[in-house]
Amino acid sequence: MSELNKYEQALSKYNCEVDDAQVAAAVKRIITEKVPENDTEEIKKFLFGSIELTTLKTTDSDESVMAFTERVNQFDEAYGDLPHVATICVYPCFAKTVSQTLEVDGVEIACVSGSFPSSQALIEVKIAETALAVKDGATEIDIVMPVGKFLAGDYESVCDDIAELKATCGEDVAMKVILETGCLKTGTNIKKASILSMYAGADYIKTSTGKEKISATPEAAYIMCQAIKEYYEQTGIQIGFKPAGGINSVMDALTYYTIVKEVLGDKWLTNKWFRMGTSRLANLLLSEIVGEEVKFF
Repeated sequence: MSELNKYEQALSKYNCEVDDAQVAAAVKRIITEKVPENDTEEIKKFLFGSIELTTLKTTDSDESVMAFTERVNQFDEAYGDLPHVATICVYPCFAKTVSQTLEVDGVEIACVSGSFPSSQALIEVKIAETALAVKDGATEIDIVMPVGKFLAGDYESVCDDIAELKATCGEDVAMKVILETGCLKTGTNIKKASILSMYAGADYIKTSTGKEKISATPEAAYIMCQAIKEYYEQTGIQIGFKPAGGINSVMDALTYYTIVKEVLGDKWLTNKWFRMGTSRLANLLLSEIVGEEVKFF
């Protein structure tokens, strides 16, 4: 059996032919019928605790990242009755800065790695960057699936990339694979990319980098959650989900929460298995929770 057949065989266990119109209808029904019941203070507090507070700017510096991290420390003192954010997400060159500054137990340190956001680099470069991020204190790694290779049908190279980077992370460092769903165009591609990423070693699958025109969408989230559900049923392995990019409002966050709840169920509704990559949402959620406009972060 050739290597290519190995990946085709993995995909053949799942229904990867996705009807985009059916997905759109299912998402519309969830938003209309189910989201309103989740618009509660308790769920907003949960969502705040699932935020991956992210700074991925060209202008980031040791000083700005240190100040960014200090806000998380200060939040724990100022709002001790609320959950802290789940994660601080930065470029690998700032892993040590965050690690040395962060004082709050239970906040993960995530680094985007593997030539983020394009994934266009030699695998040796991706491995080196990932290994250095882990050495400097990253407890989670976010990589981008090689989208060009996937669209060319080179599933073997896609899976080899993911598997090698997961081996670099090791068992103790969770790895998220970003599908860049806006570039995949179709539900069928999103489903296949989800399955292959999980098959190759992803601990989470993530929608987007936030660097492309189209970022997270409810439809992509729905398809990815369906893939996670089917993969769990086939293997017994639980994979986390992270929408990221374009999460601009509390209603957006409630929509993603509701999709996870409806498709995957309560087992995924913890800040380990459900994350949201955003920074602007933190102040919006905090404002709704405390009942007045707050610009803490």
